[in-house]
Amino acid sequence: MAKKDTIFYCQNCGHEAGKWLGQCPGCREWNTFVEEKIVKSKAAYKNTSFGGANGGASENKPVILTEVASENEERLKTRIEELDRVLGGGLVPGSLILVGGDPGIGKSTLLLQVCQKLTSKVKTDVLYISGEESLRQIKIRADRIGQFSDSLKLLCETNLSIIESIIRKTTPSVVVIDSIQTMFCEEITSAPGSVSQVKESTALLLKLAKGLGITIFIVGHVTKEGTVAGPRVLEHMVDTVLYFEGDRHAAYRILRGVKNRFGSTNEIGVFEMQSVGLVEVLNPSEYMLSGKPKEASGSVVACLLEGTRPILIEIQALVYQSNFGMPRRQATGTDFNRVNLLMAVLEKRLGLQMASCDAYVNLAGGLKIAEPALDLGIVMAIASSFKNRAVDDKIIVFGEVGLSGEVRSVSMPALRVKEAAKLGFTTCILPKVCLNACAEEVKKLGIKLIGVESLRDAIDLI
Repeated sequence: MAKKDTIFYCQNCGHEAGKWLGQCPGCREWNTFVEEKIVKSKAAYKNTSFGGANGGASENKPVILTEVASENEERLKTRIEELDRVLGGGLVPGSLILVGGDPGIGKSTLLLQVCQKLTSKVKTDVLYISGEESLRQIKIRADRIGQFSDSLKLLCETNLSIIESIIRKTTPSVVVIDSIQTMFCEEITSAPGSVSQVKESTALLLKLAKGLGITIFIVGHVTKEGTVAGPRVLEHMVDTVLYFEGDRHAAYRILRGVKNRFGSTNEIGVFEMQSVGLVEVLNPSEYMLSGKPKEASGSVVACLLEGTRPILIEIQALVYQSNFGMPRRQATGTDFNRVNLLMAVLEKRLGLQMASCDAYVNLAGGLKIAEPALDLGIVMAIASSFKNRAVDDKIIVFGEVGLSGEVRSVSMPALRVKEAAKLGFTTCILPKVCLNACAEEVKKLGIKLIGVESLRDAIDLI
């Protein structure tokens, strides 16, 4: 006999309670508990292990670690370089990958292009399961992207019992679930998209991925705070969490890995939305610097590092005398508090009186970066606008700024200098302690390096 329970779930973190609570004990958020009636039967928990190849149908026993066969299986390349970089080199068989992003950002388009690449030459069997669109809607998008082979099969279904049966029968290599908020388990009485449904659906897909050795992509919608909708435990269950970021009205898209059990979480992939779908941006630096004004005050090019990829970006600043009693400060693309701190250092250490000035700082291109290496570029852009003196277009800067006005070292300076020289920059202003690390690059590339120890040394170069 099934047992009926009424449980209260926190919509923010998934914390469970037997009664309604005003404040969640887990995440300390207010008014996030919702009541759900749940029917849990014994059948819902049969064969939940995934240690064996049959998905746990046989008895599971402890195994000695040294006796486990080490399968040096190569990763499955998606043939989309930006995605493979974020994943750590390709798809790992038996992995569960969560792709989150705002509505209309391009999640379904990206995964459909992955299906196209996998089935065109590699001839990988792929099953695309949609709970939001009809077959005709998917076909319209596919016609815009290009040609597809017969290795891709479509299915419109939301019942996970039927989906599980089809996956076990067809055994595809890659499965796409679009989206997890539309799927439901028959054993759970709550509505699709609820906390309990999302948890149970993900647990079932995790068992299929590990037990059958297939790669499963699941699409997740995000909340207004930018996190995947549903319980926080969802991100803990999956192997990889990818966020698709960007303004839906702009052309660029950023694919960022925030969790990856098979690779680094510092890599990003850059895409551009075009009429034929998402196109890779193989040189983000050139893309970010397109349209940069020449000989304009308040414009400085800096170099940031995302994982192992250096990216050049234009920092724009606008400082002018305020007409009101309280000056306005605004930062787009970087930390607002960090900008206020750097302006305070400029006033205290260099005597630049900006207390009565409005100040606006913008990272051109729409990226959101919080790397300390941008400090020197932000400071020089603010000083350039305040003094109304332009910085040479062939100069690039990077370095961290301390509260005493010192310029501190950053990671991988040689890689940043090499990227700057590749795009035609002739002079690089960097921390003096990084000069030795870049000596070899100077000999090869011929770029001029200027080491600075303090903000005064850098500002005097303007």
